[in-house]
Amino acid sequence: MIKFIGAALIVLATTWVGYELARVLRQRPRELRQLKSALQSLESEIMYGQTPLTEAAYKLAKQLPKPLSHFFESFAVKLSGGETTVKAAWETSLKLVWKQLSLKQGEYEILVQFGETLGQHDRLSQQKQIQLAMIHLEREESDALDRQNKYEKMMQSFGFLSGVLIIILLL
Repeated sequence: MIKFIGAALIVLATTWVGYELARVLRQRPRELRQLKSALQSLESEIMYGQTPLTEAAYKLAKQLPKPLSHFFESFAVKLSGGETTVKAAWETSLKLVWKQLSLKQGEYEILVQFGETLGQHDRLSQQKQIQLAMIHLEREESDALDRQNKYEKMMQSFGFLSGVLIIILLL
């Protein structure tokens, strides 16, 4: 009886790990879409609303789900403090939230590079920088969707099957 309960716990634990790995694969394209949407909203606020960057970041923080809302809220707070540059506030906020995101290093580099140009140009040049960042994020989203389609079910199955393998090896 105890062996059966132990075997069931092993299978449950490894299956849970497989589903967690699959969740990360599912979450990455969703976060990339949310990030692209945020950049589009930022572009609208800058180009058409002529909203200051701090105020636009506060608006985005209210519109977006967590953890991206935390990122823009932190960014807005750092900007409103006035003790830092836009670039430093962007990078610091990104580092604070990065571990909560399912994004990869490529997306981090894109966002850091975008943060370096944020607030440095006139509105038209800024619009071009936002569109360039969105193009890069679209490419990353396409890659994330491909990876999700390839590996999501495999991770789920891998979790279950590795539990069964462990049980067979222990018997």
